[in-house]
Amino acid sequence: MKTHLALLRGINVSGHNMMKMEALKTMLENIGFQNIRTYLQSGNVFVDSEEDASKVGFMIKQEIFKVFGHEVPVIVITKEDLELCFKNSPYLKGKDLDTKKLYVAFVSTVLKKENINDLKISQFKPDEASIDGNRIFIKYAIGAGKTRLEGKYIEKKLNVIVTIRNWNTVTNLLAMYSEE
Repeated sequence: MKTHLALLRGINVSGHNMMKMEALKTMLENIGFQNIRTYLQSGNVFVDSEEDASKVGFMIKQEIFKVFGHEVPVIVITKEDLELCFKNSPYLKGKDLDTKKLYVAFVSTVLKKENINDLKISQFKPDEASIDGNRIFIKYAIGAGKTRLEGKYIEKKLNVIVTIRNWNTVTNLLAMYSEE
């Protein structure tokens, strides 16, 4: 049995794609997942399963549509993905570090470093971004609510599925993985 972390994009945000975590947990139990734990109301769900990550994501996405009627993209990541956030983030090394401005965009596929050119980051200065495999590290100069460098833009430019988490959430999700 392996623990998977499913990141659901766009649930319980501004009144859209609403679902209670208890109902989500029950739904996941009904399709065979075990040891289900959620973090916040924004779609961070740990499940234990014998299935591989892509199958877990597919099952969750299909069942959410069937039960709740919501088309919700799901990205499944591992503990190692979260650990690499801490190891590889270029923005953790600054002396005036403000983690409230740090975010990680988890991407549905592995990107090449050259894909950063496709994002045309210079348009978003002073915001910064850096690609690392299936993650894009983002450092917002002012904050996530004051930028156009957001998930929908990244998805459109790179033709991928993206869900973004703030640094506090990434930190807490890794701690939850370690509680297993």
